[in-house]
Amino acid sequence: MVQGTMSGAGKSLLCGALCRIFRQDGYRAVPFKSQNMALNSYITSDGLEMGRAQVMQAEAAGVEPDVRMNPILLKPSSDVGSQVIVNGRVLGDMEAREYFKYKERLIPDIMEAYRSLAEENDIVVIEGAGSPAEINLKQHDIVNMGLAEMVDAPVLLAGDIDRGGVFAQLYGTAALLEENERRRIKGMLINKFRGDKEILMPGVRMIEEKTGIPVLGIIPYLHVDIDEEDSLAPRLSHSEINEDSHALLDIAVVRLPRISNFTDFAPLEADPLMSVRYISRPEEFGDPDLLILPGTKSTLDDLVWTRESGLEMMIRKFAAAGGAVLGICGGYQMLGEQLDNPEHTEGKRDSMKGLSLLPVQTVFTGEKTRTRVHGEIVSGPLAGASVDAYEIHMGKTEVSGDSFSRLENETAGGEKKEDGCSCGNVFGTYLHGLFDSGEATEKLGRWLCSRKGISYTGGKRLSWKEYENQQYDKLAEKVRESLDMDAVYAMSLKK
Repeated sequence: MVQGTMSGAGKSLLCGALCRIFRQDGYRAVPFKSQNMALNSYITSDGLEMGRAQVMQAEAAGVEPDVRMNPILLKPSSDVGSQVIVNGRVLGDMEAREYFKYKERLIPDIMEAYRSLAEENDIVVIEGAGSPAEINLKQHDIVNMGLAEMVDAPVLLAGDIDRGGVFAQLYGTAALLEENERRRIKGMLINKFRGDKEILMPGVRMIEEKTGIPVLGIIPYLHVDIDEEDSLAPRLSHSEINEDSHALLDIAVVRLPRISNFTDFAPLEADPLMSVRYISRPEEFGDPDLLILPGTKSTLDDLVWTRESGLEMMIRKFAAAGGAVLGICGGYQMLGEQLDNPEHTEGKRDSMKGLSLLPVQTVFTGEKTRTRVHGEIVSGPLAGASVDAYEIHMGKTEVSGDSFSRLENETAGGEKKEDGCSCGNVFGTYLHGLFDSGEATEKLGRWLCSRKGISYTGGKRLSWKEYENQQYDKLAEKVRESLDMDAVYAMSLKK
């Protein structure tokens, strides 16, 4: 089990690295996180919802994502409440205090998922959440030391030197644990290191003396392009064009307050033709080649924010002048004419006018769509591109114009369906993973270049899956070089 001294200490990437290393060494490894809080989620082949971090780790391990790897997913819907998803299905919405009292009842679901994975695999790589030293939350803990005790897992504790005070992080975390919990920590890791290790070593020796726990690795700051958790992702802070790149195309994504599944745009960020930035104020708008309204956990609330921030007016003017606009999921709903909320599943508002850039109307109900689909884009600039994607959304949308894509619903046995809408320079879709195949990315690049009057210089691109595999191998190589893998194997494999 990998735990951290804080959120953002690098637990997800370290678990992904270990999954890849174990796979390279011939073991069948799988990830596990009993409870994840994130707005980035994914739909499995059987139509169940799980967190993207464990999907990333499953891909690194070379196994199919399985909802058992993340039996509890919390999707924040307000400052004090979340949608609670158990075993891939929505249980309901709970405020934090209500969930804190309820969560102990979910231990059987956690243990059933863990035990079945453990029976089928050689190694289970478990990710903790936040910090085990959050002493106000330790009662009935189901995700850090409480889980480690339930499954008898050895623990690696990772500290983030990039945030400063890494020795205080490690020492303070160990000091706040109970003695039996401290004994579970078999090694400490100093993560995101930049500089001369020799300067660090006196502190390493002192922290080992003070805690009695060895430092098993000093992991360098890793420059890898791998999916991140949403709220702490550095990419979301990029609001200006990257002047150091040679990108020809400026892609601006609206950073909605409750943005979800921004991993949809990772293939665009990896394309050398494109510079992707995230904007939240009118003065950041600029003159992009493409404006994207992304997914959101709370469409109506984020539509209000878009209106009040002044970005709605900017988007409408941009589209009226012929600017290219793409909406995905909640962003697609916002681009429509009307959004109705008769059952108040999207907050207290009964209805709202949309941006009226697409001839579509959305009605929110309590039913959540969770499907995997494949098919082809049939209208607009991306027409002809094949897609292998998934949908996660509340609400049903009626379209009066041209459909964006024709699909087969894999979750419903190949049932035919249409998705989205295309109307001139504005198009919208419910599809997450739209750009993963590479075909839609290439067509988008060609179209935007032709609109700009420049030559397309892309050539044939790697598929996103091929690119991801290169990044996982790079991640594993760097971590293997820096981590005492003999010690990790000694604690991981029971004789």
